[in-house]
Amino acid sequence: MTFTSDSASTRLSNQPGDAVSSTTAVFQSLSVDDQLAVLWYAYTEMGRSITPAATGAARLQLASGLLTQIKQMSHVERLNVMRDLAAHKNTQFSRSYGILSNNTKLAFWYELSELMVKHLVVPMPVGYEFSRDGVQVLAAIKALDFGQQISVLRQVVADMGVDPLAE
Repeated sequence: MTFTSDSASTRLSNQPGDAVSSTTAVFQSLSVDDQLAVLWYAYTEMGRSITPAATGAARLQLASGLLTQIKQMSHVERLNVMRDLAAHKNTQFSRSYGILSNNTKLAFWYELSELMVKHLVVPMPVGYEFSRDGVQVLAAIKALDFGQQISVLRQVVADMGVDPLAE
């Protein structure tokens, strides 16, 4: 389902009591590429704050094998893996990601964004333009307090991939 910028702003403002849930819901309505772009910008713009929250409680060594696999892939394969995670495509990589804890998933995306900044994995395409909804979701995340930002990011990355233990 595609939402117009009017519907995104309406959905973000209609539930002021639960900004985390409404921001998460609108994030999840974005295209896969806009979801990845919002994550990248959120992590790179707010990354210094996210780092302690993400890695402090995470067991990143459990995700290090996945990060190593990504580093060994071609550009196209890396992008496809990230898209598969966001799209909940049932792949071996998505199932491996799916068994990680929510905090480890948060740290995984932080580490992935760091690798993107260093151009070791897929960088943001030059000239990438967000949809209006993507811009609004990023603005909504920035407007949240730190705890709410972490909650939104944790929820969206927790929902990615495929949980092989779920039916």
